[in-house]
Parts: sequence; C-alpha cells; structure tokens
Amino acid sequence: MVKATTRTAKTKAKARQAGPCTSETMAAFGEAAECLRALAHPVRLRMVQLLLRGRYTVGELAQDCGIPDNVASENLRLMQRCGFLNSEREGRRVYYRVAEPHLKSIMACVEGRFLSGRR
Repeated sequence: MVKATTRTAKTKAKARQAGPCTSETMAAFGEAAECLRALAHPVRLRMVQLLLRGRYTVGELAQDCGIPDNVASENLRLMQRCGFLNSEREGRRVYYRVAEPHLKSIMACVEGRFLSGRR
C-alpha cells in the first residue's frame, strides 16, 4: 500500500507543477489535437518530411507521394489551415514550405520512432 500511495502523491505533485487545468488549457489542447490530426496521415507526414528539406510545388509532392495533384493540393490546404505551411506564387507555380519550426522536432520524433533502421 505504501508504494501505491507514494505513486499517487508523486503523480499529484507532477500535475500541480504543470499548473491547474483551466478552460483555456483545454481549449489549447483541443486546438493542438485538431492540428495533430491534420498530420496523422502517411501522405501528409511524407509531405512534411520533404518540405523540411526545401520548397516544393503541388505537382512535385504529388509525384513523390504517388497521388493525384488535386489530392495533394487538398492535403496541403489542410496543413496550411493549421499554420504548418506557407505558400508562395511564382508565375503559374505555387511553392509550399514549412511555416511551423516545431514540425522539425515532431518529424524527428516520428522518424526516430518509426523509421530508424529502415532507410
């Protein structure tokens, strides 16, 4: 019983260090969850992986991912709405690039956990 009580006390102490759970905190977690859902697709993860290395057009990303341009465009729009990407037009081409610097850390975590040793 002592061990269970000690664990519970430690858990409560950690929760107090994180601060109280407010409606603003829950709203922020809701926004985070929505944006993480935008990344939760193999094609979108691959697009982010590529875009962390430079800028690409819809056609270039679509070709690499083996999907039609319109599907690639919709995936890019979804990530752009979350603020993960920016686009810039040069003539008839639209180039996408990463706008959220924290994507690098997220992708490093994903690659380290799921792609290590598979390259």
